[in-house]
Amino acid sequence: MKPMKEILHFDQTPSLGELYRKLGEVIVRELEMLKPIDSERKVYYISSEFLMGKMLGSHLRQLGLYDEVEEFVTKYGYTMCELLDVEGEPALGNGGLGRLAACYLDSTAACGIAMEGISLRYHFGLFRQVFHERKQREVLDTWLDQDIWVRKTDVTYPITFKDLMVTARMYEMDIPGCHEQKTTLRLFDLEGVDESLVEPGGIHFDQRDIAHNLTLFLYPDDSTEDGRCLRLYQQYFMVSAAAQYILDTYKQTHEDFTDLAKHIVIQINDTHPSLIIPECIRLLMQEGMTMKDAIDIVSAMCAYTNHTILAEALETWPLAYIQKVAPQLVDIIQALDAISAALHHPPATRIIDSQNQVHMAHMDIHYGFSVNGVAALHTQILKHSELKDFHALYPQKFHNVTNGISFRRFLYGCNRELTTWIEQKIGTGFYGNSDELKKLNNFLDDEESLAQLLQIKQIKKAQFIQAMKESQGIALRENAIFDVQIKRLHEYKRQQMNALYIIHQYLDILNGKFPMRPIVYVFGAKAAPAYTIAKDIIHLLLCLRDVIEDDPQASKYIQICFIENYNVSQGELIIPAADLSEQISLASKEASGTGNMKLMANGAVTIGTLDGANVEIADAVGRDAIYIFGESSEQVIEHYRQSDYCAKSCYEKDPWIQEALDFIISDTMMQYGDPISLKRLYHELLSKDWFMTLLDVKSYRLCKDQALRDYEQRSDWARKMLKNIAGCSYFNADRSIGDYVEQIWNRKEEKR
Repeated sequence: MKPMKEILHFDQTPSLGELYRKLGEVIVRELEMLKPIDSERKVYYISSEFLMGKMLGSHLRQLGLYDEVEEFVTKYGYTMCELLDVEGEPALGNGGLGRLAACYLDSTAACGIAMEGISLRYHFGLFRQVFHERKQREVLDTWLDQDIWVRKTDVTYPITFKDLMVTARMYEMDIPGCHEQKTTLRLFDLEGVDESLVEPGGIHFDQRDIAHNLTLFLYPDDSTEDGRCLRLYQQYFMVSAAAQYILDTYKQTHEDFTDLAKHIVIQINDTHPSLIIPECIRLLMQEGMTMKDAIDIVSAMCAYTNHTILAEALETWPLAYIQKVAPQLVDIIQALDAISAALHHPPATRIIDSQNQVHMAHMDIHYGFSVNGVAALHTQILKHSELKDFHALYPQKFHNVTNGISFRRFLYGCNRELTTWIEQKIGTGFYGNSDELKKLNNFLDDEESLAQLLQIKQIKKAQFIQAMKESQGIALRENAIFDVQIKRLHEYKRQQMNALYIIHQYLDILNGKFPMRPIVYVFGAKAAPAYTIAKDIIHLLLCLRDVIEDDPQASKYIQICFIENYNVSQGELIIPAADLSEQISLASKEASGTGNMKLMANGAVTIGTLDGANVEIADAVGRDAIYIFGESSEQVIEHYRQSDYCAKSCYEKDPWIQEALDFIISDTMMQYGDPISLKRLYHELLSKDWFMTLLDVKSYRLCKDQALRDYEQRSDWARKMLKNIAGCSYFNADRSIGDYVEQIWNRKEEKR
């Protein structure tokens, strides 16, 4: 590639927007020239989400052009930060599921693994979050207006529903890898989609107009029957287009489908794409195969990743819905159920249950060659509790692949100061082999190195503070502890537990008991539009923010920063600045987590339950560099089995809980908040508390108090930081992909 100054020329200083567009066009052409990764066996990673984040910076780093472009941009009086801020974020995902999928695209490209991603081209993503009257409001995320990375192709496929036929068109987004190679994300969109269906000022639209609404939103509201049906239409649209593309691509180089499973793996990321199993069977039968042969081939080709044990996320669909949406699949699904039932499998493993509900995960396990969990604890729970009947039937199918993160984005990309420091200490070998990071343990007793690490953290705090001031008008304190909880807003993540701690800290200040230093509590999360209690938790935190801000004494010590419309780019700012990483889900409910990995890699110290990947993080860093609290997953599972947890009993026995919980409906809070919302949340915690917040809150309080005291021992705290950075090597997405290759994707075809 020619030097940038020879490719880009402006007669006068360009605007940032013009510079971004012209540079983007150059990079897009460069990406198109890269060669697809070739292999005898290709993986298609099909997922409803790919939360990609901004692309320009990561592309420049991967192509080796970042420094040259930075020098070029500087000549026009701009900084790279200003240039990168011009870009919007592709609204193709929501949370950890989509961010993981994006990390895996990055890693397969960088590691030379032949994999493509498949999803949908959502016009408005999930939604754009805005705060109004201390509540979440949902508006359109119009990201396509400035997108330059996704290109339209001439490839289209017909999609047949019961009463309607539509057309899916394929779009492509290239991801650069090594050796002038690339992988590609394939995104299908509805021809004839009509953005004008969405009502002005919100996200509501006619959910019955399938011919024009299918790709408007990620996870359209499913609180109505029309919304649930729309989600099923959307899922079938995705898998039918994907299956046609996969088989068409295969036919270009093979005469028949006999050896399909030797050359193709379809990795089903969660249950949203599960209908690809019966759809592939249907298409192979159209090619002249018997049902038995088609089932055998598809069963040897499909693998399933389970991301949760939460009942609401293990999708089931009424058979009547499938009859309404894609009746051509009903006979196949019934046949699959009959075949597995005839093998004397337990009733709990039926695909179609006695209520005529179709269990997507059951179909994936029976008719896939692999099922994997995403953390060691999660996989053990699947084997011995949630999916134990399946494990008894197919022990050879079960694997664990602990999640990983893209170090290229979440360490090297977002924390250049820390990366440079690591290079100075141990060289550059860690770029290719993250195990090299363990060498940092050699500096645990080097006071100069520890002081440098603390200084880098302060620099990253200052950068985040400046960004929040410019983008959201929030003035934060540099001398504060940054306590960070950035997760999807869900009761099992227990943001409400953090809120109870903040409430009591506020009450302590009113009573003359002051923290040793100011604390900034940073939250970033969206709640699903129909998830009422989750939105009530957001309302509580925003009210609490303003109560504290308006108190002249408390505001000296506590600040709540709830980032509006939290996204990947904001994560890249707050993660390097974080001191304390809140990973406080109810034990047994968090499959893995990836935010915990990103934060530890940047020197944040975890406070959390022994849940998901926290267990492996604790093993990696040692118990002196992590703060663990709460009951174990075994104890929690036993509480559910015995149905013996009573939130009100916890409340009655503990004055601390009483005082904190009662404050939610106090006169002070009612002056700031919506009484209906606050009272509803209060009664939910007191009478239901599905995720046992009050069970663990005392243990959490004691553990967090200790963490805040320990923070004042600066050298000791820096050692904890360093142990986390040194211990993060295992949580590299490159390692995760290696595990997929070794355990799942490169396994020889097995007969059923």
